[in-house]
Amino acid sequence: QVQLVESGGGLVQAGGSLRLSCTASVNIFRISEMGWYRQAPGKQRESVATITGGGTIAYADFAKGRFTISRDTAKNTVYLQMNSLKPEDTADYYCYAEAFRSGYWGQGTQVTVSS
Repeated sequence: QVQLVESGGGLVQAGGSLRLSCTASVNIFRISEMGWYRQAPGKQRESVATITGGGTIAYADFAKGRFTISRDTAKNTVYLQMNSLKPEDTADYYCYAEAFRSGYWGQGTQVTVSS
């Protein structure tokens, strides 16, 4: 069982930045992959960025050049630094972890970007 606690969402103006954090309840090296997903109202949940246990990173096209996923293994925490935010980035952002042959989701954190 893995519990994920997210923080860092909020309201920001277009062009601003936010950093989301996701702390896992287990040693991060026991997690095969962690990532951030988002879901805007009326839309399907989509991948934003992922990082494997080996450190391989992947970004959605819309995130490339603006978002950065990173991790602090000592804190069992994954971050999503979001820069140059746009109104279309407004969504609930969810942390995801794949471990022990199961997938786990955080409770979500809301990001609102005003124009």
